[in-house]
Amino acid sequence: MITSGTDFGTDCDAANYRTTEPMALLRQWLPAADSPPPLMSLATCGRDGYPRVRHVLLSEADDTAVYFHTDSRSSKVAELSERPRAAIALAWPGVGRQVVAHGDVHPASDGELQQAFSRRTRYLQLLAWLNDDETALQSPEDRHRRWAEFDAEHPVLQAPATWTGFAVDLHEITFWRGDPDGPSQRVRFHRSGDEWTSEVLPG
Repeated sequence: MITSGTDFGTDCDAANYRTTEPMALLRQWLPAADSPPPLMSLATCGRDGYPRVRHVLLSEADDTAVYFHTDSRSSKVAELSERPRAAIALAWPGVGRQVVAHGDVHPASDGELQQAFSRRTRYLQLLAWLNDDETALQSPEDRHRRWAEFDAEHPVLQAPATWTGFAVDLHEITFWRGDPDGPSQRVRFHRSGDEWTSEVLPG
């Protein structure tokens, strides 16, 4: 099945909540590289103007963006090609932490695509090859048979032509922290050029 994780990394000291570099803090909140990646809510805008949201695996994060990968035939890819903006959210209920953010979207590089595919579990690599209309219309028995046959015939897989990825360059990030002994709190960062400003908000 889809392998996602719920591990939380670490937080910064409370004294640094407003002054820390937000992308560095986001990476600090994420699980270690050898842990299962977290699920990330991804919201786009449909042609009818209504928002669309789904969960994707967060592939990685760097100094400016978070990355995710998907099938190029999916509706979210069509929506992003027309309106290259998205909102994302990550939650760790067990430790009372949440991140919400939004930004502009652009395609990931070819090298990044291959690296991300190589880090996917075997199940997700197979899914990238077999998640198509033909398979979806088959009976469960036929789907299972096609899956097993393809798995046996392809011990090593490269990314299919339909494998694609995107970077969401974040312009605004809000870190929400729950507190079992008092009110929750949000710290919102907004980027203008290369500079970030912050403000504290009620939870």
